[in-house]
Amino acid sequence: MNTHDTTTIQAVPADTLRQWIDDGAVVLVDVREPDEFGGERIGDARLLPLGQVCRDSVPDEFGLRTVLYCQGGHRSAMAAERLALEGASEVLHLEGGIKAWKAAGLPIVGQPIERMSIMRQVHLTAGMLVVLGNVLGAFVSPWFLILAGFVGCGLMFAGLTGTCGLAMLIKRMPWNRRSTPNHSRCKPACCS
Repeated sequence: MNTHDTTTIQAVPADTLRQWIDDGAVVLVDVREPDEFGGERIGDARLLPLGQVCRDSVPDEFGLRTVLYCQGGHRSAMAAERLALEGASEVLHLEGGIKAWKAAGLPIVGQPIERMSIMRQVHLTAGMLVVLGNVLGAFVSPWFLILAGFVGCGLMFAGLTGTCGLAMLIKRMPWNRRSTPNHSRCKPACCS
Protein backbone atom coordinates (compact mmCIF):
# COMPACT_ATOMS: atom_id res chain seq x y z
CA MET A 1 0.00 0.00 0.00
CA ASN A 2 1.50 3.32 -1.10
CA THR A 3 0.47 6.75 0.09
CA HIS A 4 0.84 10.20 -1.48
CA ASP A 5 -0.07 12.72 1.21
CA THR A 6 -3.75 11.77 1.71
CA THR A 7 -4.00 9.22 -1.13
CA THR A 8 -4.07 5.50 -0.52
CA ILE A 9 -3.23 3.10 -3.36
CA GLN A 10 -4.54 -0.38 -2.68
CA ALA A 11 -4.10 -3.58 -4.70
CA VAL A 12 -7.36 -5.54 -4.45
CA PRO A 13 -7.30 -9.35 -4.66
CA ALA A 14 -9.51 -10.98 -7.32
CA ASP A 15 -11.84 -12.66 -4.81
CA THR A 16 -12.48 -9.36 -3.00
CA LEU A 17 -13.23 -7.63 -6.30
CA ARG A 18 -15.62 -10.44 -7.24
CA GLN A 19 -17.52 -9.90 -3.98
CA TRP A 20 -17.73 -6.14 -4.61
CA ILE A 21 -19.04 -6.77 -8.13
CA ASP A 22 -21.64 -9.22 -6.80
CA ASP A 23 -22.69 -6.60 -4.23
CA GLY A 24 -23.01 -3.95 -6.96
CA ALA A 25 -20.50 -1.79 -5.12
CA VAL A 26 -17.89 -1.20 -7.81
CA VAL A 27 -17.18 0.56 -11.10
CA LEU A 28 -14.58 -1.43 -13.01
CA VAL A 29 -12.19 0.44 -15.34
CA ASP A 30 -10.01 -1.42 -17.86
CA VAL A 31 -6.84 0.61 -18.61
CA ARG A 32 -5.66 -1.64 -21.46
CA GLU A 33 -5.78 -0.71 -25.13
CA PRO A 34 -9.00 -1.05 -27.18
CA ASP A 35 -7.74 -4.13 -29.06
CA GLU A 36 -7.11 -5.93 -25.76
CA PHE A 37 -10.47 -4.83 -24.35
CA GLY A 38 -12.19 -6.04 -27.54
CA GLY A 39 -10.73 -9.50 -27.01
CA GLU A 40 -11.53 -10.33 -23.41
CA ARG A 41 -12.46 -8.38 -20.31
CA ILE A 42 -14.17 -8.62 -16.98
CA GLY A 43 -17.92 -8.14 -17.46
CA ASP A 44 -19.35 -4.60 -17.22
CA ALA A 45 -15.87 -3.05 -17.31
CA ARG A 46 -15.46 0.37 -18.89
CA LEU A 47 -12.54 1.09 -21.21
CA LEU A 48 -10.19 3.95 -20.36
CA PRO A 49 -6.73 3.32 -21.90
CA LEU A 50 -3.75 4.17 -19.70
CA GLY A 51 -2.73 7.12 -21.87
CA GLN A 52 -6.10 8.75 -21.19
CA VAL A 53 -6.23 8.19 -17.44
CA CYS A 54 -6.47 11.34 -15.37
CA ARG A 55 -8.46 12.30 -12.30
CA ASP A 56 -11.29 13.87 -14.32
CA SER A 57 -11.59 10.92 -16.74
CA VAL A 58 -12.03 8.15 -14.17
CA PRO A 59 -15.65 7.46 -13.21
CA ASP A 60 -16.54 8.65 -9.72
CA GLU A 61 -20.02 7.41 -8.94
CA PHE A 62 -21.50 8.14 -5.55
CA GLY A 63 -21.26 5.20 -3.17
CA LEU A 64 -19.26 2.99 -5.54
CA ARG A 65 -15.60 2.03 -5.45
CA THR A 66 -13.68 2.52 -8.70
CA VAL A 67 -11.22 -0.30 -9.41
CA LEU A 68 -8.67 -0.17 -12.25
CA TYR A 69 -7.33 -3.28 -13.95
CA CYS A 70 -5.11 -4.32 -16.86
CA GLN A 71 -3.54 -7.54 -18.14
CA GLY A 72 -1.06 -8.25 -15.35
CA GLY A 73 -1.39 -5.38 -12.87
CA HIS A 74 1.50 -3.19 -14.04
CA ARG A 75 -0.43 -0.66 -16.13
CA SER A 76 -3.21 -0.37 -13.55
CA ALA A 77 -0.56 0.29 -10.90
CA MET A 78 0.87 3.04 -13.14
CA ALA A 79 -2.62 4.51 -13.58
CA ALA A 80 -3.15 4.34 -9.82
CA GLU A 81 0.14 6.15 -9.25
CA ARG A 82 -0.85 8.85 -11.74
CA LEU A 83 -4.22 9.35 -10.00
CA ALA A 84 -2.52 9.50 -6.61
CA LEU A 85 -0.16 12.20 -7.87
CA GLU A 86 -3.20 14.13 -9.12
CA GLY A 87 -4.71 14.03 -5.63
CA ALA A 88 -7.33 11.26 -5.80
CA SER A 89 -8.30 10.28 -2.24
CA GLU A 90 -8.47 6.49 -2.74
CA VAL A 91 -7.13 4.51 -5.70
CA LEU A 92 -7.84 0.80 -6.11
CA HIS A 93 -6.50 -1.59 -8.72
CA LEU A 94 -6.85 -5.34 -9.33
CA GLU A 95 -3.82 -7.17 -8.00
CA GLY A 96 -2.35 -9.26 -10.83
CA GLY A 97 -4.82 -7.92 -13.40
CA ILE A 98 -7.06 -10.05 -15.57
CA LYS A 99 -4.46 -12.84 -15.43
CA ALA A 100 -5.03 -13.19 -11.67
CA TRP A 101 -8.80 -12.92 -12.22
CA LYS A 102 -8.74 -15.82 -14.70
CA ALA A 103 -6.32 -17.82 -12.51
CA ALA A 104 -8.90 -17.57 -9.71
CA GLY A 105 -11.43 -19.19 -12.08
CA LEU A 106 -13.56 -16.05 -12.33
CA PRO A 107 -15.59 -15.33 -15.49
CA ILE A 108 -14.56 -13.14 -18.38
CA VAL A 109 -16.44 -11.76 -21.37
CA GLY A 110 -15.12 -12.42 -24.87
CA GLN A 111 -12.22 -14.51 -26.07
CA PRO A 112 -8.46 -14.06 -25.70
CA ILE A 113 -6.80 -12.24 -28.57
CA GLU A 114 -5.46 -14.78 -31.03
CA ARG A 115 -2.73 -12.45 -32.21
CA MET A 116 0.05 -10.62 -30.46
CA SER A 117 -1.07 -7.47 -28.64
CA ILE A 118 -0.11 -4.06 -30.02
CA MET A 119 2.20 -3.39 -27.06
CA ARG A 120 4.06 -6.68 -27.57
CA GLN A 121 4.44 -5.80 -31.26
CA VAL A 122 5.85 -2.41 -30.25
CA HIS A 123 8.32 -4.05 -27.85
CA LEU A 124 9.39 -6.56 -30.50
CA THR A 125 9.77 -3.91 -33.23
CA ALA A 126 11.64 -1.44 -31.01
CA GLY A 127 13.98 -4.15 -29.76
CA MET A 128 14.62 -5.39 -33.29
CA LEU A 129 15.41 -1.86 -34.53
CA VAL A 130 17.84 -1.23 -31.66
CA VAL A 131 19.67 -4.53 -32.28
CA LEU A 132 19.72 -3.89 -36.04
CA GLY A 133 21.08 -0.36 -35.55
CA ASN A 134 23.82 -1.63 -33.24
CA VAL A 135 24.83 -4.56 -35.48
CA LEU A 136 24.91 -2.38 -38.61
CA GLY A 137 26.73 0.31 -36.63
CA ALA A 138 29.41 -2.16 -35.57
CA PHE A 139 29.90 -3.93 -38.92
CA VAL A 140 28.81 -1.52 -41.68
CA SER A 141 28.95 2.11 -40.61
CA PRO A 142 28.77 3.92 -37.27
CA TRP A 143 26.02 6.09 -38.78
CA PHE A 144 23.57 3.22 -38.24
CA LEU A 145 23.86 3.82 -34.48
CA ILE A 146 21.56 6.78 -35.09
CA LEU A 147 18.75 4.25 -35.63
CA ALA A 148 19.17 2.85 -32.11
CA GLY A 149 19.30 6.37 -30.67
CA PHE A 150 16.18 7.39 -32.59
CA VAL A 151 14.24 4.41 -31.23
CA GLY A 152 15.47 5.16 -27.71
CA CYS A 153 14.29 8.77 -28.01
CA GLY A 154 10.92 7.56 -29.30
CA LEU A 155 10.53 5.25 -26.30
CA MET A 156 11.42 8.06 -23.90
CA PHE A 157 8.86 10.34 -25.60
CA ALA A 158 6.22 7.60 -25.33
CA GLY A 159 6.99 7.12 -21.65
CA LEU A 160 6.80 10.83 -20.89
CA THR A 161 3.66 11.62 -22.89
CA GLY A 162 1.72 8.36 -23.02
CA THR A 163 1.67 8.69 -26.83
CA CYS A 164 3.58 6.14 -28.87
CA GLY A 165 4.06 6.87 -32.56
CA LEU A 166 5.25 3.33 -33.22
CA ALA A 167 2.10 1.90 -31.63
CA MET A 168 -0.07 4.16 -33.78
CA LEU A 169 1.81 2.99 -36.88
CA ILE A 170 1.59 -0.69 -35.93
CA LYS A 171 -2.17 -0.40 -35.24
CA ARG A 172 -2.63 0.58 -38.90
CA MET A 173 -0.87 -2.53 -40.23
CA PRO A 174 -3.15 -4.92 -42.16
CA TRP A 175 -2.78 -7.76 -39.64
CA ASN A 176 -4.02 -5.47 -36.85
CA ARG A 177 -7.10 -4.15 -38.62
CA ARG A 178 -10.07 -5.56 -36.87
CA SER A 179 -13.28 -3.99 -35.77
CA THR A 180 -13.39 -3.09 -32.12
CA PRO A 181 -16.24 -1.43 -30.26
CA ASN A 182 -16.44 2.36 -30.53
CA HIS A 183 -15.23 3.86 -27.27
CA SER A 184 -15.36 7.53 -28.15
CA ARG A 185 -16.48 8.30 -24.60
CA CYS A 186 -12.99 7.33 -23.50
CA LYS A 187 -11.32 10.50 -24.80
CA PRO A 188 -11.70 12.99 -21.99
CA ALA A 189 -10.83 16.62 -22.61
CA CYS A 190 -8.35 16.69 -19.74
CA CYS A 191 -6.13 14.09 -21.37
CA SER A 192 -6.29 15.15 -25.04
